[in-house]
Amino acid sequence: MSEARDASGARPGAGATADAILPDARRGNWVDSRAPAGLRPYFKLTRLDRPIGSWLLLLPCWWASGLAATAMAGSTGSVLPNLWHMALCAVGAVTMRGAGCTFNDIVDRDLDRHVARTRGRPLPAGEVTVFQATAWLGLLCMIGLAVLLQFNLFTIVLGASSLLVVAIYPFMKRVTGMPQAVLGLAFSWGALVGWSAVFGSLSAAPVLLYAAAVFWTIGYDTIYALQDIEDDAVIGIRSSARTFGGHAKAAIGVCYAAAAGLAALAALLAGGGAVAMLGVALFAGHLAWQVARLGGVTPQRALALFKSNRDAGLILAAGLCLDPLVNGWR
Repeated sequence: MSEARDASGARPGAGATADAILPDARRGNWVDSRAPAGLRPYFKLTRLDRPIGSWLLLLPCWWASGLAATAMAGSTGSVLPNLWHMALCAVGAVTMRGAGCTFNDIVDRDLDRHVARTRGRPLPAGEVTVFQATAWLGLLCMIGLAVLLQFNLFTIVLGASSLLVVAIYPFMKRVTGMPQAVLGLAFSWGALVGWSAVFGSLSAAPVLLYAAAVFWTIGYDTIYALQDIEDDAVIGIRSSARTFGGHAKAAIGVCYAAAAGLAALAALLAGGGAVAMLGVALFAGHLAWQVARLGGVTPQRALALFKSNRDAGLILAAGLCLDPLVNGWR
């Protein structure tokens, strides 16, 4: 499953040997080489050695911050996204992604013992106990709550409501062939929060942006799931890659097209101009490049294409966040 799936919880396959699988994190990463030994298991539970999941959780927040600034620029003259909100979202993304991973590892600890790539994780490896992991989860949730309380009441309630989706996600790969859709609902929540943090309400534009992020998530997570499709079948894990089968490339293309189209519509509704549209166009081009590279995809290429979505998301964030500058000058 994907690093995003891995970020919130699913497992790669059981059939491969440790040397034959792509590692969860780069060898010699800072957690293994520089973090205090006593904290390493907790940092690994939080996936601090694998930042891609935090990026993918954060980027819809930044999209929405730019979108909200664009909407404000036409009436108030505000030309910059709220940088304080964006910083809070960054802290919240790392913290809550870590909380989701920790919760997932607690739920999947028995399954992880039988899977080559996950049996070395802190819980199945015996580096921490379930009690210790649960205590760490509580600490992460408290930090996340402290971040959430910096926003308005509407956003606090909205952000807290995402926990229901987060809680059910680890179980979805056991009961549905499209767990990536549930992951998308959870990982895209920032598209709503980033807007409501500014306006204290929602409207059509952030809802469309949220839908765009959901389709984006389904697309990139299916790419990652392609590397584990055979092993997932062996151990009974369901995924969109297995569901789409031979039509995976086309399905990913449809998801990506929907993501770009919905993002464009959201930007237009918020009053976005040429810079926002350029950001959407470059975002769409990056996604099209990914789809073009999917023919005969190897696990290594799947991982690289999946990780490239950080760059795709940053391109869109740049367009949406810079557009209010232009709007403010008009």
